[in-house]
Amino acid sequence: MTNGDIAVLVNPRAGRGRHRGLLPGVIQRLGTAGHPVRLLEAHTSEEAEKACHRAVAEGAVALVAVGGDGTVHQALQAAATRDVGFGVVPAGTGNDFAAGTGVPSDLLQAASAIADALRSGRHRPIDLAQTSGTDREARWFGAVLAAGFDAIVNERANRMRWPRGPRRYDLAIVLEMVRVRPRVYALEIDGVDHGFEGTLVAVGICPSYGGGLRIVPDADPADGLLDVVIAAPLSRFAMARLKPRLRRGTHVTDPLVTSFRGRQVRLHADDIIAYADGERIGPLPLEITCVPGALRLLV
Repeated sequence: MTNGDIAVLVNPRAGRGRHRGLLPGVIQRLGTAGHPVRLLEAHTSEEAEKACHRAVAEGAVALVAVGGDGTVHQALQAAATRDVGFGVVPAGTGNDFAAGTGVPSDLLQAASAIADALRSGRHRPIDLAQTSGTDREARWFGAVLAAGFDAIVNERANRMRWPRGPRRYDLAIVLEMVRVRPRVYALEIDGVDHGFEGTLVAVGICPSYGGGLRIVPDADPADGLLDVVIAAPLSRFAMARLKPRLRRGTHVTDPLVTSFRGRQVRLHADDIIAYADGERIGPLPLEITCVPGALRLLV
């Protein structure tokens, strides 16, 4: 690692702003690593990603994301496969990447762990997934990509102007449940055809999305593999029955649910917009590839 600074990307709105008062303490603890700490200035997602890329190009010793999975997602685009330490201070609502990779849930403890790892020259190699489509640049994700009912709900919620906050997603779920229908998916895993008709498909590096829903419960972010979970056509009743089991990850024992593992996934269905780490990736088709050890996690 170079002897640069610690670049910190902060989302002040993460977790609905409830952790904002802890930021000075986070900065102070990061500073105990013995490197200057620099806050990156950004007002939009695009500016945030550009600021992260600049910091890495300028020789930052570490890139730290203070926020939720969306903030992590932005920072990953600059840190993936680069010789830079990556830290997470989980200040979001969900924090699924942090939970899946063993980052302390307490913000100050997470900052201290990053500083300790920097001081000792320690990092943990973590897998990432890279997505590529037909007409857009490749994107990285570290938690879960959704391309079924949950992705449809996300897309619906993002188009809604009312209500604000979590209630918007609750309403989007109700509206989409009324017209839920199975889709025909072309699914290829390591060159083997697993095409199906169904309602749910998720591809994960880490086990959970949506703030602790263990959709791919056996996913291991250091095994070099993607975990894939699909579900056959589900009625509204079947979906309501399965949803409570997502917290425990026991839905995968249901006969309507099938799990796979592989290094590369090709996925297509008509009129589906994929979301990864809770962020909009774009329309299918997508090719998703696991890149082992693509991230140098400071933890």
